[in-house]
Amino acid sequence: MTDRRLTPATTRIALSSLAGQTDLPLTEGESLRIALPLVDLLRAPGGPRDRQLWLGERFTVIDRADGFVFGQAQKDGYCGWLPEAAVAEGTQPTHWVAVPGSHLYAGPKVQAPETAALPMGARVTVTGEQGAFAETPLGFVPMAHLLPIGRWLSDPVSVAESLLGTPYLWGGNSRAGIDCSGLVQLAHHACGISLPGDSDLQETALELATGDTRRGDLIFWPGHVALAVGESLLIHANGQTMSVAYEPIAACIERVKAAEGRVPSSYRRLE
Repeated sequence: MTDRRLTPATTRIALSSLAGQTDLPLTEGESLRIALPLVDLLRAPGGPRDRQLWLGERFTVIDRADGFVFGQAQKDGYCGWLPEAAVAEGTQPTHWVAVPGSHLYAGPKVQAPETAALPMGARVTVTGEQGAFAETPLGFVPMAHLLPIGRWLSDPVSVAESLLGTPYLWGGNSRAGIDCSGLVQLAHHACGISLPGDSDLQETALELATGDTRRGDLIFWPGHVALAVGESLLIHANGQTMSVAYEPIAACIERVKAAEGRVPSSYRRLE
């Protein structure tokens, strides 16, 4: 069965990458960028959130309807709908937000009013520096919060730990709210590692882990994923605490089994 999350097509038109697989008219699409700090990627126009996208991400627009655009996110191939105002031509980003969160400011000083919150992963175009602030077409960002694109962090677990206490949000991808697969994707994205957006897709994308549990291993249940901090401890965004939290691996396995009858489906590792 075709997975709607990864199929760049509506009932009216399809992306040219589906040539030979569909009878729909084909389009090359329009490569735009996310123009809002954080935006929900929707299942249908005005429908429920599947995931979230960050400022500056590439998004290929395939179709338009009722003030919404349908397209495909470049970072992971996830497809869905966005408000038309969420995409624009944009400028070529030079830097990305490499801390859990930052702000855009109206001026290059700490007392300046903030104009928007920026999530980790947001991409900006630095056009100059004024003191400790980077100047961008949208405002000023603390230079200490940015890294050049192509320079990544080194440990997904440390990234996940920087988000401890973040409230749980289904389909969330930021410190304002995040779910289990969003945490795993964001933690790896910050280290230059591309992973799909949902836990089932992440599980099939990775190799099975062998031997003892290592830091960075991913533990999967049906509908859930956690990061191993070490041999006996994990970190995950979970509905038990409604937050990003640590939990002993053995205790977590027993708790989920007792409450829901689910057991781990696999342990996976990036090689």
